[in-house]
Amino acid sequence: MQEKSVTVAGETYSLKKPFFVMATQNPIEQEGTYPLPEAQLDRFMFKLDVGYSSREELHEIANRTTRAVEPTIEPVLDGDRILAYQQLVRRVLIAPHVQDYAIRCVLATHPEGEYANKLAKQFLRFGGSPRAVQALILAGKVRALLDQRTHVSTDDIKLVLLPALRHRVILNFEGQAEGITPDMILNDIMDTLPIEVDSIKA
Repeated sequence: MQEKSVTVAGETYSLKKPFFVMATQNPIEQEGTYPLPEAQLDRFMFKLDVGYSSREELHEIANRTTRAVEPTIEPVLDGDRILAYQQLVRRVLIAPHVQDYAIRCVLATHPEGEYANKLAKQFLRFGGSPRAVQALILAGKVRALLDQRTHVSTDDIKLVLLPALRHRVILNFEGQAEGITPDMILNDIMDTLPIEVDSIKA
């Protein structure tokens, strides 16, 4: 995944850009499967929780899949356009205090760190890595662009924090036994962590 290549019979083939991996995880019928190691989970930018479909969504699913109509698929983007957008995202500005907030959000997931709050100290075993900071900032830049802005706000960071970090924080045994979820701890971090601090090291 990280190497962006596959090897078959000793021969390595580079995968054409843009290359990315999407995966699904079903909470039931997991016999014969194994959880991904933390280091591999960390390579995914987002983890999205998909719950049950709503009444309206089920109507849409039924309408699309049970009628005698063949769906048509129209291309929306090509590879070159995606690569151009990826470069555009990196040009979005982020102020030092906003970047510092994103960094402190990740540091707050380290149970032994100075920014960890009570829940993180009590229920987390491991926190986010440098990849968590990268994902948080890049996702914040995308969120700003979607809102037609060329700068990232702390609200952008908060809006992407759960999908960017929920698979990167690992509960300890006590947290699992108490029914604590990563989202509970991350929401508590957003509620308690100050937006700005006096000194910024950026």
